[in-house]
Amino acid sequence: MPLILETIAALPANYRSQDMLALHARDAQQRSEKVEGLHISKGLTWQGRPALLQLQIRLGQKGPGQEGPGQERPGQVQARLTVDGLRKSKLAAANAQQLALNAMVSRMLGLGDGADQLERQHARHPVLGPLLRSQAGLRVPASSTPFEALVWAITGQQISVAAAIALRRRLIETAGVQHSSGMLCHPDAAALAELTPEQLRAAGFSVSKIATLERVCAAVEDGSLPLDTWAAQPLQPDTVQALEAALLAIKGIGPWTVHYALLRGFGWLDGSLHGDVAVRNALARLLDVPSVSQREAEQWLGAFSPWRALVAAHLWASLSAKSY
Repeated sequence: MPLILETIAALPANYRSQDMLALHARDAQQRSEKVEGLHISKGLTWQGRPALLQLQIRLGQKGPGQEGPGQERPGQVQARLTVDGLRKSKLAAANAQQLALNAMVSRMLGLGDGADQLERQHARHPVLGPLLRSQAGLRVPASSTPFEALVWAITGQQISVAAAIALRRRLIETAGVQHSSGMLCHPDAAALAELTPEQLRAAGFSVSKIATLERVCAAVEDGSLPLDTWAAQPLQPDTVQALEAALLAIKGIGPWTVHYALLRGFGWLDGSLHGDVAVRNALARLLDVPSVSQREAEQWLGAFSPWRALVAAHLWASLSAKSY
C-alpha cells in the first residue's frame, strides 16, 4: 500500500485560482502536470519516491444577502499526496511528513499575507496602484520543491518561455521517474545526477546548462546547498543572504536565477528581478516610455521592498498569464 497524506488549505476570499491553474497547464502535453477544470494532478518526488499530488480547488460561494463584488466566502484546496513505495511510519515521522505536506501545499498556492500587504500599502500609488487594483489578489504559485524551481530557473536562462517548457518536459521524460498512476515526476537531485551529459544534450540542454545542473546536484547531494532544510523554516533575511551566497558561488548561476528560484521555490517576495526582460518590457509599457534599463528597473522596483518580486509578478501578469 502506498503512503497517503491529505490536508486542506483555506483560500483567501480574493484568491485567483487562474494563476495556479495556468502554471500547471503551461505544458499542453501534460506529461507531469495535468489540469482538469479546478483539479490539478502533479507528479513529484517525495523522499526519493515517485509521488502524485492531487489538488482540488473549491472556490468560495456568496452567502445569503452577499450579492456585491468581493463578498465571496473563502474557498479551500483539498490536497492528497500518494507516494509509491512508502508506508505509514511511526507517529513522530508521520507528523513530520504531514507538516511537510502542509508547508508544501501552502507554498505552492502562494499563500501568505504579502499580496494583501502590498495592495494596502500601495493601492494609491499613481503608477502601480491601478495595476494592483486590476489584478487584485495576485499571488505567486510556487514549485513543489526549491530544487524543482532552481532547475526550472536554470532551464529558462536566455530562452523563451515556450522553449523552456519544452526543454523541461524533455528533462522529465529523460529522467523517467514515473508514479504508478502513469504520471511522470520531476526528478530530485539524486535522480537528475544519474543522467549523463550525453542524455542531457540529447534532451536539448546546452553544455553550460548541463555543467550548472551537475554542480547544483552535487551541492545538494553533499549538503552544501541544503534547499529542503531552508524551505522547512520561515525565511528570514539572514537565511536569504546565506542562500543567495551559496547559489551565487555555483558557476552558471547569476542574480536573476537566484531571485527567480527564491520566488518560485521559497515564496520569497523581495528578490529583485530587474534583469528580467519581460519585467522591463512591462514596466516600460506601464510608464509609457520606449524602454527601461536594468538600473532604472532596479531603482523603480526598490521603492516597493519588501515586495519587489511580487511587483515583478504583477508586471509579468500584465503582459500574459503564460509569461507570469
